Amino acid sequence: MTTAAVGAPGSPRRYAHSLWLLSARDLRVRYATSALGYLWSVLDPLLMSAIYWFVFTQVFQRTVGQEPYIVFLITALLPWVWFNSAVSDFTRAFSKDARLVRSTAIPRSIWVNRIVLSKGLEFVFSLPVLALFVIVAQFSATPAELNWGLLWIPVAVLLQTALLVGLGLLVAPLCTLYTDLERATKLILRLLFYASPVIYSIGDLPGIFPTLAVFNPLSGIFTLYRVGLFPEVWDTLAVVVGAAMSLAFLALGVFVFRRLERPVLKEL
Repeated sequence: MTTAAVGAPGSPRRYAHSLWLLSARDLRVRYATSALGYLWSVLDPLLMSAIYWFVFTQVFQRTVGQEPYIVFLITALLPWVWFNSAVSDFTRAFSKDARLVRSTAIPRSIWVNRIVLSKGLEFVFSLPVLALFVIVAQFSATPAELNWGLLWIPVAVLLQTALLVGLGLLVAPLCTLYTDLERATKLILRLLFYASPVIYSIGDLPGIFPTLAVFNPLSGIFTLYRVGLFPEVWDTLAVVVGAAMSLAFLALGVFVFRRLERPVLKEL
């Protein structure tokens, strides 16, 4: 392929081309030796949804969430899997391909952005599963309320992308310089799952907790994913704060990454 076709070195077009090649490589490697292939991108959230649905509807009397509860769960679990898997991979973004990071001339931020893109594509590939559950639920006693709020989903995707890029530019260099942070990140993700409105909505929280929950940017993002099916979960404050925090993390990530890029290269 000629240079003109992919752009001059250092150009945005060349960066985008390299980003796509690296992301596509990640997906090919991940699925090349897998018999189930694409199904792995949906089995994890489906299994988690099935477990929580069984526990909260068959074992205990559920007091959180909306009906149909399985759809309520999947609408947040799918983006959560994207978030969780991307942040987990950020901890090894540079060490995993240390030789390439040192030797290539492309901007080092691409090793973060390729994770966001490849995991984001897996999220997109899983959306037909959500659509299938929504269709099935329409024939139940408590169908999902399809509404114009579905138009917020692209906004949620953009905000989550901004949040992940910002976190990646923070987590990747810090975990390279301080290896203990990799284990700490895993613990934080485990706590963050229960601190995010996945198995519940912000309105289900008692006392002061709804106010505290809005300062988790995932609260506003998950609200945007859900409002097209569950309009009653809309929370303006959570959405505004989530959007502001996502952009703030992006700006902070860019600033910190520029400061830490040279120390990271020396560490590698």
